[in-house]
Amino acid sequence: MSFENSISLETLWFNSKKNCNFVHKYLKEKIMATTENKRELDREMQNKILFMAFIISQFARAYKMNKPKAYLYLKQYGGLDYLNECWWALHTDNPFWAVRDMYEVCRNNGGLK
Repeated sequence: MSFENSISLETLWFNSKKNCNFVHKYLKEKIMATTENKRELDREMQNKILFMAFIISQFARAYKMNKPKAYLYLKQYGGLDYLNECWWALHTDNPFWAVRDMYEVCRNNGGLK
């Protein structure tokens, strides 16, 4: 899933008080629209969606950002792409390390130092 085409997701971040629930719902609908079996996502994809929504909020908390700002920062500096590609390894460890790794990826791509 590419995060380049996620204008609607950004809108959801800014317009909702329950960001994780809306992100989860948006990602699930987006993925279901592209799958052949539209009745149910496989368990791995559901876990990926939940983990990504969770880690974005943890990143926001760790670096004292609001969630929309954290999302945009991660998107701009490659943190979301890294999360999307490496979520399986990241979810097996403490969330602290996942957040730290995402920060390092963003920093290496020109993010705040």
